[in-house]
Amino acid sequence: MMLSRFSRLLALLLIISQCQAQKTARRHAKQPLAVLAYYSGNASEIDQYDVQKLTHIIYSFCYLRGNQLYVGNAEPVIRKLVSLKKKQPSLKVLLSLGGWGGCKTCSDVFSRKGARDSFALSVKQWTDKLGTDGIDLDWEYPAIEGPPGHPYKEEDRPNFTELVKALRKVLGSKHEISFAAGAFTKCLEESIAWKEVMPVVDRVNLMTYDLVNGYSTTTGHHTALYSTPELKESTNNAVTYLESLGIPRNKMVIGAAFYARVFENVDSVNNGLYRPTKFKSFIPYRIFPTVLAQADGYTAYRDDIAKAPYSYNPSKKLFATYDDSLSVDLKTNYAIDKGLNGIMFWELTLDKPKDGLLDVIDKVKKQKESK
Repeated sequence: MMLSRFSRLLALLLIISQCQAQKTARRHAKQPLAVLAYYSGNASEIDQYDVQKLTHIIYSFCYLRGNQLYVGNAEPVIRKLVSLKKKQPSLKVLLSLGGWGGCKTCSDVFSRKGARDSFALSVKQWTDKLGTDGIDLDWEYPAIEGPPGHPYKEEDRPNFTELVKALRKVLGSKHEISFAAGAFTKCLEESIAWKEVMPVVDRVNLMTYDLVNGYSTTTGHHTALYSTPELKESTNNAVTYLESLGIPRNKMVIGAAFYARVFENVDSVNNGLYRPTKFKSFIPYRIFPTVLAQADGYTAYRDDIAKAPYSYNPSKKLFATYDDSLSVDLKTNYAIDKGLNGIMFWELTLDKPKDGLLDVIDKVKKQKESK
């Protein structure tokens, strides 16, 4: 009898232990990788792309009219994006505010509680009207300099925190709130009150591109995965910084660039890398084969430290920095291996509809999920 009771007790303890182990395993299991596309195209262009490879489409951009979110003439485009959920019910469609040059009045408007509350209510109204799933804030940038002539002040930092709190209060837990943040050191350190903001939002979309930009006077990798002795700014640098603050990895999204930045008057030292320059132009990934071609004088190189590609044209003294299929493969693997929330990119219409960079992300994701 005693042995029987002991056996039953032992079996019960074993069951409890197994249940606890299963709960722990579920808690620590890696979440599926989110794949987020910013989209600035029209209602028909989206049909070229396989949206089943996406978890989110972020319409770019809406803007402020007074203290209200306003979509302008984009309502038909947004409704088309929302209609894609009929075939892919899990797809999330978000509205994005701002973008580079699109948030000139943000510092003033969001400095007032009444205006923040009014904006949050307008987001809810548009969300209900259009059937979208939330808001992505792309204010470039709270508290630090953004586009020339755009006002900014130190108070933007706490005001941004209050803005996301106002949005969460109105939208509730059912709708998503995310924001795009510059991945360069000054923005990381001065623009966002990370510990206050991140518990309120679903994710931060780290713009781990434009790390060398239109105002840079020296060439470099605009979308490096890792830092180099010459260039601190990188994807890994941004992720490591947020980790040092205790920000959960599963709320971080890293970015890929579906475009190149080209710089001019670059001498041939080091094949143009880390040399004096001036920004020249922006090239969509879909036309790389014709514009950055060897036949046109470009030679492609790869930085094994930054894990980033670049090209140099010695006859024209042009330097191009970009993401390609290998660097996007490495970034996607990085996001999954690190347990990040996802990978996003600017922007979908810059990609090739077939055999493009989205296909690279999808391939890596499926390979990882099958293991």
